[in-house]
Amino acid sequence: MRKLSKLVLAASVALGVATMGMSAAAHAEALVRIASPYPATTLDPSRSAAAGNIETFGQLYARVLHRNTETGELEPGLAEKWELSDDRLTYTLHLREAKFSDGSPITADDVVFSFERVRSDPQSALPSTFGAVESFTVTDPKTVVVKLKNPLVSQLGQFEMWNAGIVSKTDVEKRGEQAFADVPVTSGPYAVKEWKPGEKLVLAPNANYWRTGYPKLDATVELVEVAEPETAAAMLKSGEVDVMREVEWSQAADLAATEGLDMRMEDSHVIYTILLNNSRAPFSDMKARQAAAYALDKKAITGIVTTGLANPANTVLPSGLDYHDKDYAAFAPDMEKAKQLITESGMAGKEVKIPVTAGQATQQIALFMQAQLEAIGLKPVIVNVDVATWWSDTATAAYDATPTWWTNELTDPDTAVRWAICGACDSHAFNTFYNNDRVNKLTEEGSRETDEVKRAEIYREIARIATDEVAQIPLFDAPFAVAYSTRLKNLKLTPAMQWTLEDMTIEE
Repeated sequence: MRKLSKLVLAASVALGVATMGMSAAAHAEALVRIASPYPATTLDPSRSAAAGNIETFGQLYARVLHRNTETGELEPGLAEKWELSDDRLTYTLHLREAKFSDGSPITADDVVFSFERVRSDPQSALPSTFGAVESFTVTDPKTVVVKLKNPLVSQLGQFEMWNAGIVSKTDVEKRGEQAFADVPVTSGPYAVKEWKPGEKLVLAPNANYWRTGYPKLDATVELVEVAEPETAAAMLKSGEVDVMREVEWSQAADLAATEGLDMRMEDSHVIYTILLNNSRAPFSDMKARQAAAYALDKKAITGIVTTGLANPANTVLPSGLDYHDKDYAAFAPDMEKAKQLITESGMAGKEVKIPVTAGQATQQIALFMQAQLEAIGLKPVIVNVDVATWWSDTATAAYDATPTWWTNELTDPDTAVRWAICGACDSHAFNTFYNNDRVNKLTEEGSRETDEVKRAEIYREIARIATDEVAQIPLFDAPFAVAYSTRLKNLKLTPAMQWTLEDMTIEE
């Protein structure tokens, strides 16, 4: 659910076909290349929430449940069946016969080991995936019992999260975590053929994947890091790559008109937003935050930045999530109201540090921010930073406001609230340091409530409170802009930022 990180590793790593447990036939007869500005910086599924890594984890690691990419429903994965106790506190997972890419069996020990790395390891990027879990227990080589501290309605979905992929306990312990992270034994549809950090990750079909007949296409897949959208578009047009991830809004019309290309606006749970640092002036004052919300004309920003391809957001939660209140009235542009609130807040004349990363959308939004915040009496200063500095600045509260985006892999809003709004949860409300006791209490109530009507009202109240108090300034709900070669069939990027590569075929 997260923004990208570009901590580029120095070394290049490769894995032989024999190590991957692949036959000679797995040397692909076809090649598919995907260009993305989001790099893979680690192949360890528990260690990063960066966009490029999330996309990669879905290809390398199978989960105990599998999401049907057509219906969105959860289906058996490595667990061929499961039961939930009457008190909703105990899940029993029954594993199928399955193997890792090196041919070793996937056992309950591997599942518990993988889950514990997410839940309790200090290096875990998102421990809240299993935050409600009291214990994981192996009862036999193919059975895992998961006991919860309290009922969690979204728990089944959490078993399918990107960081819940199953890794080999034996491999990690034998070779060490760094060696594993560089050249992993995998459980998903693909294994690593070659990795050149900062350049490309090359995948080949995993002959031991549990889904018989998948991947459908015997092809090598290259995930190519291309930072500049102009370069990626030129490579796509020339046939040097087959897919372009993160098409700039201004490029969409041209690519849509190019023969042999399929330009799509795919469903996502992405929301572009402005983070406000609630922990220091000026935005520690609610009136100053509300002034900023009145000053920023999100409809105008959306229209210009996205060329009309996205929709203005009306709450701090993405519109694609369950229980979204589409009728809620958001802040309408009102410069006079904004000036009045700044005066009342006593924050007029305060400097606003705005760190901004490269990228057409964030750069454009920052310029809007600068102009409109200056017009109400603040002193905005744009500071161009790299992604690592952006993360450092926001995590340590060394900023005042910044444009960014985030997403939620599930349609259930629980994880979104815990990531972006709940001050008592994982990420300091996505580094805004917003903290409302009522929201924190509702977060826990919403996660346990099974009545759909009551649950809907809880999440609508959370969204109303956080929007009114300006935990963030929501700007627009954005689809994934992806361009494909028309020769590729059954390939898409899902709202969970997962490529459907195992379903892909090629039309010659």
